[in-house]
Amino acid sequence: MPHQATAPEHRTTTTERGSFAHARCSCGWTGPARRSRDKARTDADQHESAAF
Repeated sequence: MPHQATAPEHRTTTTERGSFAHARCSCGWTGPARRSRDKARTDADQHESAAF
């Protein structure tokens, strides 16, 4: 049976630095700085959706 590589899991979080929110993923991806937490969460959701 051939070995199949598994894709890394994408676990996203949002962090805040000052008045900006950033989306980050366990794969190393980082979204742009956003003043809106909702937009940072949307960036994270879109990244997770694109990964699958």
